Amino acid sequence: MSLLKGTKIYSILTGTCPVCQEESMYIEKNPYKLNKVLKMHERCSNCNTKYKIEPSFFYGAMYVSYAVGIAFSVAAFIIAYLFFNATLLASFFAIVGTLVIFMPVIMRLSRNIWINLFLSYKKTAGSN
Repeated sequence: MSLLKGTKIYSILTGTCPVCQEESMYIEKNPYKLNKVLKMHERCSNCNTKYKIEPSFFYGAMYVSYAVGIAFSVAAFIIAYLFFNATLLASFFAIVGTLVIFMPVIMRLSRNIWINLFLSYKKTAGSN
């Protein structure tokens, strides 16, 4: 994964600061600790980047979440219907199950994508 460091995809997949990519934006790295799934640090301790750029900043991530959810749903359908020859009803349940199981991951990925639309990596960020 270190080959991707310095790219937006690295920050999106790892949940690290989009500017310095040195620290996780989230207080708890495990997205399946549901009571802390969206709890974020206020600022990066390395480069001092403020994550919540403005009040209600992450409301925009809901739109991204819709697209990410569709991508997960399509993947679940293709795997269930085409690879396992499931019926349409079984494929529907596979989609619902996938969305429920991956909900915390989808929420975090959406936030990561959203913040990376507005902030970019700076190689010198955080260095004194």
